[in-house]
Amino acid sequence: MSRVAGLLRRVFGVAREHVGTDHLGNKYYIIPEQKTWTGRVVRAKRMVVAANPTEYQYMEGSIPLEWDAWIRGRRKEPPSIEELLKNERYREEIKVKAKDVEEKDTAVRAKEYAEGLVATPSQTVAKGHAAATSFGKPQISEEPTSTANTFQPGSWMPNKK
Repeated sequence: MSRVAGLLRRVFGVAREHVGTDHLGNKYYIIPEQKTWTGRVVRAKRMVVAANPTEYQYMEGSIPLEWDAWIRGRRKEPPSIEELLKNERYREEIKVKAKDVEEKDTAVRAKEYAEGLVATPSQTVAKGHAAATSFGKPQISEEPTSTANTFQPGSWMPNKK
């Protein structure tokens, strides 16, 4: 059906307009509002042609936030290159500031631990996976062993340790 619709769009002049391309290679288009031959109004549509068209190659962040907002109709105008660069610089500044705050917090925490103001968190290491039957046990016991078809009730008694 999409091939037929695409053919009809090309034949009858319904065309998409290229709006922009982002730094990842995604291309953004708009199909303007139009009237059909029956007089019905078809509202404008926004679309993206991804640089990696296969679904399994898509990763979060493959579409910049500004373009995503435009595609979803949260903003009227597509983002400008200046706006994209400004927002990217701002995101990088936030990352640097967050790293600085984390380093300062780590230094304050280490100082508090050294002065004895705060108790150090206990370090527990569990061997194995919580779903395993031996989780938290010091070792897997070999006894009792299975007697399969020869088991008699009352024949096994635990070791006296």
